[in-house]
Amino acid sequence: MSQLGHVSALSLTRQTSVINVRSPHSAWKCGLCFGSGQMTSLSFGGGDSMGDKLKVQVANSVVVRSRAEDAGPLKVACIDYPRPELENAVNYLEAAYLSSTFRTSPHPNKPLEVVIAGAGLAGLSTAKYLADAGHKPIVLEARDVLGGKVAAWKDDDGDWYETGLHIFFGAYPNMQNLFGELGINDRLQWKEHSMIFAMPNKPGEFSRFDFPEVLPAPLNGIWAILKNNDMLTWPEKVKFAIGLLPAILGGQSYVEAQDGITVKDWMRKQGIPDRVTDEVFFAMSKALNFINPDELSMQCILIALNRFLQEKHGSKMAFLDGNPPERLCMPIVEHIESRGGRVHLNSRIQKIELNDAGSVENFLLSNGTVIRGDAYVFATPVDILKLLLPEDWKEMPYFRKLEKLVGVPVINVHIWFDRKLRNTYDHLLFSRSPLLSVYADMSVTCKEYYSPNQSMLELVFAPAEEWISRSDEEIIDATMKELAKLFPDEIAADQSKAKLLKYHIVKTPRSVYKTVPGTEPSRPLQRSPVQGFYLAGDYTKQKYLASMEGAVLSGKLCAQAIVQDSELLLAGIEKRVPEASTA
Repeated sequence: MSQLGHVSALSLTRQTSVINVRSPHSAWKCGLCFGSGQMTSLSFGGGDSMGDKLKVQVANSVVVRSRAEDAGPLKVACIDYPRPELENAVNYLEAAYLSSTFRTSPHPNKPLEVVIAGAGLAGLSTAKYLADAGHKPIVLEARDVLGGKVAAWKDDDGDWYETGLHIFFGAYPNMQNLFGELGINDRLQWKEHSMIFAMPNKPGEFSRFDFPEVLPAPLNGIWAILKNNDMLTWPEKVKFAIGLLPAILGGQSYVEAQDGITVKDWMRKQGIPDRVTDEVFFAMSKALNFINPDELSMQCILIALNRFLQEKHGSKMAFLDGNPPERLCMPIVEHIESRGGRVHLNSRIQKIELNDAGSVENFLLSNGTVIRGDAYVFATPVDILKLLLPEDWKEMPYFRKLEKLVGVPVINVHIWFDRKLRNTYDHLLFSRSPLLSVYADMSVTCKEYYSPNQSMLELVFAPAEEWISRSDEEIIDATMKELAKLFPDEIAADQSKAKLLKYHIVKTPRSVYKTVPGTEPSRPLQRSPVQGFYLAGDYTKQKYLASMEGAVLSGKLCAQAIVQDSELLLAGIEKRVPEASTA
């Protein structure tokens, strides 16, 4: 239900055809072909860079061709990696059990009607699990699109552009369970188990952390770190490992205690060289929360490292096979509606109206419609909740501490080029740029966005606080200058090489909450002190912080609280009915 996002676009004249590829197989791996006639496939899914030299498989031989020898149009075919075995992971089993409690618990004789503000992942998750428990959710979304922070739009050419670049990790147990429960596991395109970083001091080159399939966690992660000699020296690796020992030995209590210190300060406190922060955690901080390590709470990094190192497939990544509103959100909506729930778009809440007891009487919409229910959920970003919070509630400690939670600005940039860029991977890439966070060539990584002749780069522009109010032209100019460093042989800031066909920019002035030191105590539980009023959102108390996984888990925990309170809520309804009939 985020109403703070701003969308703008520029379309330049172009001639292009978009080809959507659908494969009946779960494996979808990327390759290249040159010239006409019989197709000869080149696989780079195993990790070979599409850089200076290309190894082309011809029958049983390998031919190495330099780019000067390449002729003819570039074509791309893609096959993904099989879905990893996640079902035996402890966190996955815990998430599966929580899901099962909604389906197996006794369904009420009188279902609750629960009004939910926001059709992002938190609101849809809340509604899905309430519907599973036999209740009737009514979801109200302010905008004309599903998804909240995963919303997307289609332009006049039929191309999609998104609020953000969304990655689905193996360490997202509630999200992975949700895909399975909806029967859409095949919509995730799993990539090779690697983390790939650009090398700013070597323009056009990349450094990889490859996690071997044969090793269990945490050995696969340790091996990936030890094998990478491009970014960290051996003395730096040793100091980093020693510095991490307190976190490894101290467990969850130690991790939670690091909320009060920044990543940069924690590293220095542990005697870890600044170069480790600059080489690795500069990019990681921006990927996790769109801010730099001198602002980010160390707790956020430690939680991510814990998930990635303790679960064999925790850091393995997948892309959704198309736009999130249709490929992820619509199946949730269909599930909700099949169980008697409702989802309404263009239903902006203007006011939370209270009764004499100080609890919610109804939601008043901007069109004058009054929506009543037996319980109410706010599943919007925390900044929107604060704007609509009733005056009578603002001095309650539960709500007052929300003032410390503020959304972080972020910009998502989409650029369509007139050619297929070669110096890229079928994967998420960490740019390590001062202006850009992560990026991907979506014409390769995503089936619906596939194009055989043109690249579409989707990039996260962060930190964005100084840029959110600047013009689209300024943002594109700055982005192109950074891309010229990442693609020195293919992109120039003046467009003398690859030509920019069009772009879309999506600005979100208040995205996920800013995970700075000291914010953890301000995160509220899903059950508020106001009877019948609940919160959902990644900013609420749950162990996955500001992420899609956190949003889904917050929705499950919110639904769980409502189910636990159902008898009390029904008793309140029965009490009000006689009073109403007497009046």
